[in-house]
Amino acid sequence: MNADATTTDMITALVRLREALQGAVLPLDLPGAEAQRAARAEMVDQLEDYVLPRLIQIDAPLLAVVGGSTGAGKSTLVNSLVGTRVTEPGVLRPTTRSPVLVHNPADADWFDRDRILPDLARTTGATGDPGALQLVPSVQVPVGLAILDAPDIDSVEERNRTLAAQLLAAADLWLFVTSAARYADQVPWDFLKAAADRSTAVAVVLDRTPPEAVEEVSGHLARMLSTRGLRDSPLFTVVEGPVNDDGLLPAASVAEIRSWLDLLAADADARTAVVKQTLDGAIRSLARRTHAVADATAEQAAMAARLRLDVEKAYDEAIARVDEASADGTLLRGEVLARWQEFVGTGELLRSLETKVGWLRDRIVGIMRGRPQQVEKVTVAVESGLETLILEHAENAAERAEASWRSVEAGQHLVEDSGRDLGRASRDFRGKVERAVRDWQHDVLEMVRTEGADKRSTARFLAFGVNGLSVALMVVVFAHTAGVTGAEAGIAGGSAVVGQKLLEAVFGDQAVRRLAENARRDLRVRVEGLLDSERGRFLEVLDALAIQSDVADHLRAVARRVDDLRFAGHPVEGQA
Repeated sequence: MNADATTTDMITALVRLREALQGAVLPLDLPGAEAQRAARAEMVDQLEDYVLPRLIQIDAPLLAVVGGSTGAGKSTLVNSLVGTRVTEPGVLRPTTRSPVLVHNPADADWFDRDRILPDLARTTGATGDPGALQLVPSVQVPVGLAILDAPDIDSVEERNRTLAAQLLAAADLWLFVTSAARYADQVPWDFLKAAADRSTAVAVVLDRTPPEAVEEVSGHLARMLSTRGLRDSPLFTVVEGPVNDDGLLPAASVAEIRSWLDLLAADADARTAVVKQTLDGAIRSLARRTHAVADATAEQAAMAARLRLDVEKAYDEAIARVDEASADGTLLRGEVLARWQEFVGTGELLRSLETKVGWLRDRIVGIMRGRPQQVEKVTVAVESGLETLILEHAENAAERAEASWRSVEAGQHLVEDSGRDLGRASRDFRGKVERAVRDWQHDVLEMVRTEGADKRSTARFLAFGVNGLSVALMVVVFAHTAGVTGAEAGIAGGSAVVGQKLLEAVFGDQAVRRLAENARRDLRVRVEGLLDSERGRFLEVLDALAIQSDVADHLRAVARRVDDLRFAGHPVEGQA
């Protein structure tokens, strides 16, 4: 494969990597998630700010970013290297608030567009806006080189620290400035470690060093650089001394650094070597770090699946319990049982049941005649009992689902941030249940009416009436499994038998079984619909997170593709 084809393929692969990273949402508060969110954002920024623009325009001027700790003298150093005040040092900290990029006028076209750092607005005037990049042309900067003065990496302002890290990630070369007083601080070494891990080209400036401490401090710093993977990084020392009226150091103080930069700018091969070293290191690091983001997305998907399962389990159990309680005789207690007994005179009927089944059917006609008001009482009792049953299990399901979520930090934050009272049934749920139960009762009545279309003129049908027969069908549905135990078993079971015999007297046993099964199925569907709507409140919270289970595999695949192309483009052993 030729170099151009390899580069084109790499650009395509890196664009896909950027898209995959942008789609790798990490919304759940899991251990390590915050660090991976920051890493993902940094990686997307580096792809957009540096890697893709640099790969597309490999011949663009080399960008040296001057970074370092607060008070290290970065701005003074930049001004002194250029020979004029181009960036303003400050007395108060933090000092540099917006980045300043100094370039040769011949290279203006490389920087006045969004080739690098596209999210920073361009300006040619001094500004304190950290969202703007001030462009300063200067003939003192050699063609092929640009110098960018960045904010402090340890600024007290988080936005400055973030911007400093973003700018360093967009550099071909780090000109890292520290001082004799601050060179051992942890924050600079965290940055330098990241540079070593990514094979970023780094030159270190030990600034503001007392003459008597130069040998000792520079020697110690050199050893620290060597043990931390930066033994090949140039180390320059700037002796502490006075500045002139323009705030510039004596030219001799920065002559070694200036000479090194001039030689680098003049040597196209040397510039290309620096660019390729940093670019390849950045790409290698991005591919490697993508696997950590992939692991984090897999953890997110696993936790989302667990939270979803908690909800599904709570509401599936609620549906099962309502289904069981509406068929095992549980509802044939209390008010429903009392009103049913008033309606059919259960005691007298049960006494006759054991020996006079045939007579019972005829006797029911007389008992039922003239009692339409009792039918309404049973209907109301059934309605109330069924509503209470559904509401109770909906409340229990909501409470169990919320408790499951709150048992883990990620779920707890979801509950608190949802803006919903997830631990209770929704406010309008009672109204929905009332409508659903009434609709079910109406459908039961219509089943009876339809089934008895050709029996409406019979004496038994006329005696029972559509309402009476529909109530009897409900009672049969509620005692389908005869699961009531204890003293009520005989009463509830007997009540169901009375209802069934009553219906059989009109429709026959096969029709009654069919009617009961249809009514039971209809009730189950309505209960499932009601509780599914409550379940949906939790699932909507999860769905809004847009966590996809296949993101981790996709991230790993695109990272492997980038690595494959790196190896293909660097066949010499040790270059990959």
